[in-house]
Amino acid sequence: NPAQTERLYAAALAFADVQPHQKALDLYCGIGTISLLLARRAKRVIGIENVAEAVEDARQNARDNGLSNVEFLCEATEEALPKLVAGGLRPDVIVADPPRKGCGEAALAAILASGAPRLLYISCDPATLARDCRFLAQAGFGVQRVQPVDMFPHTAHIETIMLLQRENS
Repeated sequence: NPAQTERLYAAALAFADVQPHQKALDLYCGIGTISLLLARRAKRVIGIENVAEAVEDARQNARDNGLSNVEFLCEATEEALPKLVAGGLRPDVIVADPPRKGCGEAALAAILASGAPRLLYISCDPATLARDCRFLAQAGFGVQRVQPVDMFPHTAHIETIMLLQRENS
């Protein structure tokens, strides 16, 4: 659905509001489409994806677009993100677009530990979105904006973009 995909990405970029001096993480990044959009505005972007072919495509997409401030890690988010955070990475914004099953607890815990003030969560499953948002809300994140996008017309499925922000930021 190209028209709605364009709306989804435009809303995601607007919600993320990444600035030229900021670092961003793109979790479950696939072929890096959102990562590359963020990289046009951010100082540095790291995309994490566990499908090797998708990571190779993401890296090629970055080269094709002349973007050198983005890197892609081929590893499960639930494994890579805790290591990055333990190593001192402190992103300004995190984008998570997990599969239907939502984020794993290790990823959610690492999001919290990262200190990131903003999280953009894109979900195709309202149940896992609610579950993960409940976990994040109990740890101090509040919902700032929500935008549904009808990616799948004439079905009950909907994509949801949600901006969460730490209450103390």
